[in-house]
Formats: sequence, structure tokens, C-alpha cells
Amino acid sequence: MISILITAYREPKTIGRAIEAFLAQLPEEAELLVVTPDPETSAVVQNYAERFPAVRHILDPQRGKPTALNFGLQAVQGEIVIFSDGDVVVEPGSVEALLRPFEDTQVGAASGRPVSANARDTVLGYWSQLLTDSAHAVRVARAKAGKFLVCSGYLFAVRRAVLGPVPADALSEDAVISHRIAEQGYRIGYAPEAQVRVKYPTTYKDWLRQKVRSAGGYAQDYVRRSPVQMRSAWLEIRHGTWLALKYPRSAREFLWTLLLFLARLHLWLLVLLNVRIKKMQFTELWQRVETTK
Repeated sequence: MISILITAYREPKTIGRAIEAFLAQLPEEAELLVVTPDPETSAVVQNYAERFPAVRHILDPQRGKPTALNFGLQAVQGEIVIFSDGDVVVEPGSVEALLRPFEDTQVGAASGRPVSANARDTVLGYWSQLLTDSAHAVRVARAKAGKFLVCSGYLFAVRRAVLGPVPADALSEDAVISHRIAEQGYRIGYAPEAQVRVKYPTTYKDWLRQKVRSAGGYAQDYVRRSPVQMRSAWLEIRHGTWLALKYPRSAREFLWTLLLFLARLHLWLLVLLNVRIKKMQFTELWQRVETTK
């Protein structure tokens, strides 16, 4: 049995599209659980639950995404759990593609491929395209080489038997889950055909909020002290610089790439300050990003 687990918070305008995209490709005997704390989003989910037997609504106590995930994991029945968010849309055929790597019993998790829904003709839209395409290239290379790779939180699947509770203060639950599965000796597969459309931030303030949160997860001890690694400021410089420099198609995009280098430096300095030095609380670091909704 397959369980699909979506977490959403204050996303009544997008959760319907997220649910419908999964319903259109739901395997037989699969279940679709949506974990939400707020009344507006819950009302939309409940409407789908009343019309579709496979859909179940789980109410969580609004203590952050890790807690919401743990509430959902307590309720799932599937042997494989697919994770996604309430503000993204999976492409047709993505569920089948994401399940394919599990034909290998040594695969404990599999990542889908995020694709930017933002136009390339703005600075932040260009950054989103560059970063998602570069992440894809890195995952392809690491998968071919049999190396460890981190799942994308926008769309990934895990064997339920190897999945423990998510730490309540984890800033990057996908990173924590990926590292813990690899530490158990399982491989993580990549399914690039399992695509998910993601709207990325359209203001620099929101971009920093989102990136400090996600990159900050790699500075937490759960990930930083893991014997397997894929991402850090140093690894980004070492493996990402050339990918970024060869991405531009024009002089304007080359300038935007140079600006991205400065933005990433700003980002990693904030991670060092807020996560490693000041040790800010989860509630301070996890700030809502409005322009992705």
C-alpha cells in the first residue's frame, strides 16, 4: 500500500490543486493524507475527504512542519510514504516514476525533481531556474556514481519501515530523513521523471527567509555531524561554481549569476550567525514565505 502525505498551513488557495494532481494518478489501494492546522485549509481538505474515500484529513497542533509530519506518520498505513507540500503541483506520471526505484530492495528513499514555475526573465526567477537545474545535474551525477544524495522536500518517497520520527526542531526535514536513511546503509534513488512544479519566492526578503531555513538545516547537528554529506557552503563553492557560470545565456543572465554568488554568501553568513552562533529557536527561523503561495 502507498501513502501520500501532504502538509499544508494557510494554503486554502493552493491545496486543492495539490490534492487533485495526486488524485489523478493515485495507485489502487493508496491513501492520501493531508495534515493541516488552520480552519481555512482544513475546510478545503475536508470537502475533498467527503467526496473521495482515499483522502483523509489529519488535524495537527500547529507546532511546525516536523510536528505535522510526525502526526501524519502516526496515521499512515502504507509501506512506502510519498511526501509533498500543499503549495506545489506534481506532474502527471510522477507517482509511478517515484515508486520505480523501490524495485531495488536496497533503496530506502527516492527523490523527485523540482521544476521552477517562475519565469526566467527576472532576477529571482532566473535564480530559481539556475538552482533547480543545477540541483538536478548534481543529483543525476551522484546517482550515476552511486553516491549519497539528499531528497527534495517538495516530492520524495521513503520506506516506512526505515523512517523514524522527525526531530521537532529540524529546519530541513528532507535533509534529516535522507541522512538517517543513508546512515542505515540504504541507498537513495533519483527519479528525474517524477517532476513537481514549484513557485519560488519573488522578493529577496522571502528568498532569504526560505533559504536560511532550508540551508540552516545543514548546520544543525542532525546533518552536520553525519558521516555522509552532500551540501555545505564549501561543497557548494567546489561543485556548484562551474555549473552556475556555464548556465547564463546572455550578458544580463551572467550578471544575475554574479549577484547570486553574493546572495549565497549572504545566505551562508546568516546561517553561520543565526544557527551556529546565536542558536536561534525553531520558531524564529521558520518564517512563512508569502510569495510562494
